[in-house]
Amino acid sequence: MATKFTLQSNAAAAKLAVAALCCAGLQAVAQTPALPAPETVALDKLGYMSTFPPTPAQRVDLSNSYKYPQLRWTMQHLRELVPTYNIRHGNAPVSVLPTALKPLGAVVFEDDKGKNITVDDWLKATYTDAIVVLHKGRVVFERYDNQMQPSSPHLLFSVTKSFTGLMAAQLAHDGKLDPEALVTQYIPELADSAWGDMKVREVMDMTGAVRFREVYTDPTTEIFGYSWASGLLPRPPGYQGSTNVYDFLKTLKKEGEHGAGFVYRTVHSEVLGWLVSRATGKHWAELMSQDIWQKLGMEEDAYVMVDSTGTPLQGAGLNATARDLARFGEMLRLDGRFNGRRVFDKAVLDDLRKGGDREKFKSPLTAFRPGYSYRNQWWVLHNADGAFEASGIHGQMVHINPAAEMVVIKLSSHPVAGAGFTHPLTLRAWDALAKAVR
Repeated sequence: MATKFTLQSNAAAAKLAVAALCCAGLQAVAQTPALPAPETVALDKLGYMSTFPPTPAQRVDLSNSYKYPQLRWTMQHLRELVPTYNIRHGNAPVSVLPTALKPLGAVVFEDDKGKNITVDDWLKATYTDAIVVLHKGRVVFERYDNQMQPSSPHLLFSVTKSFTGLMAAQLAHDGKLDPEALVTQYIPELADSAWGDMKVREVMDMTGAVRFREVYTDPTTEIFGYSWASGLLPRPPGYQGSTNVYDFLKTLKKEGEHGAGFVYRTVHSEVLGWLVSRATGKHWAELMSQDIWQKLGMEEDAYVMVDSTGTPLQGAGLNATARDLARFGEMLRLDGRFNGRRVFDKAVLDDLRKGGDREKFKSPLTAFRPGYSYRNQWWVLHNADGAFEASGIHGQMVHINPAAEMVVIKLSSHPVAGAGFTHPLTLRAWDALAKAVR
């Protein structure tokens, strides 16, 4: 693993690296970028890390792990590059996912350019690594590509935020976390930061005002500080900044008015995870194991990236399998129950599904998600089917459609980080799948 980089080389690598782990994908793409043909960047063809030892051309380490196409390998092998914390699925029997397969890959729909394509075409064109579709709790479609297997964990990026948001919402329901309290009631260490006069609810819904710029070509912006502090990027020579996430959060200052509007900032999710741990006295990953993974009867362990002090990246670092995410999504569809157990209270799911303030959500950066809102770190579509979803850049999705009784897990390694590039087509695919399973 490379240990010394110039500031300039960090900046170049971080254009993809920081986007991959920290950005919501709110920036729409103004023009269609030149993309590699999916078959030319398949891992079987690229051969990364496949010989003993790997040749220089095959090697993936922190110097290139978030460049493309090396990113395709990183998505399935993060724990081989950075420190991680295991999320145990426990010793209980694995919950069964019944199967009733249907040829959904052949379903035809019209894309956002007016051309007829199939679901299989869509999956290929969006560099999909895995998809699982459930209808009424049964697996009706499942496909793996790019060396993915049912047992392969995949980096989920900002889908991580939605797990953190659910745990915080349950704690609020239980009276262990007050959404109207100031953050400093639980984390006095943030008194001199942007969160010093911010309410917990403003963290949960990302309406708190904090100066956190995400300009991937400018190493003076805060996204680079986050990346260096967390260990996401190698630190430049002479670096004297924060060396862990929580120390970095203390340096961020207020910019604007709290509660004025929605602005997606990954650092809010890190604060929310800190609040969850303070309210419970437990490590985020242990809570994930105890309250979600073990209760759902997951088939595989999950894991999360951690910084130098063992703090998980609670907004970007979770890795899990598609099938286990399907179990999670089905639990949400069933109002918080699965595997014969109550995992989350129905009131928590009801509150999530009603969404946030749709007027506060509106901005040029969210225009590609028309009609949406954001609540408890979840995206709410406000469509006729009552759909809601967790989303991570490069194409990570947990989509729940209650009216169609459908759950879709889509894990991808798209060259373009931002969701604005693919989202119009994604919406059409959701509709096509919902119609097909009905």
